[in-house]
Amino acid sequence: MSENDQKKPKKPKAIHQVFTLLVEVGRKENDGLPKKATGAGLLCFASGVDEAEAVRETVAVLKQADLAPLDVTGYGSLAEREAQGDEINDEERELMERARAENSVVVVQMTPFFGDGPDPANA
Repeated sequence: MSENDQKKPKKPKAIHQVFTLLVEVGRKENDGLPKKATGAGLLCFASGVDEAEAVRETVAVLKQADLAPLDVTGYGSLAEREAQGDEINDEERELMERARAENSVVVVQMTPFFGDGPDPANA
């Protein structure tokens, strides 16, 4: 048996955490937002080994859903939020656990934005 045939030591499996992200999206054809909305804010729980991975995965998922992510603000992991004194109710904890268990992105809330300017989709 050559040296190359020997098994490499396995890396320890990375522990996924759930991060709270606020994503601002703009308009895009077939985005499903209300007709007069200029965009929306999406509160998401996303699984990842770190916040950067959670952001990348969230942006990719939202693009696949025909949304146009413009900006992402991270609020940290569950442990970080608890350390900051954030109150996290049981429903949020269940959704965070679902995101972790499924290694997925869960959109918790969508708030459409309505502005006074022209709708960018019709510009």
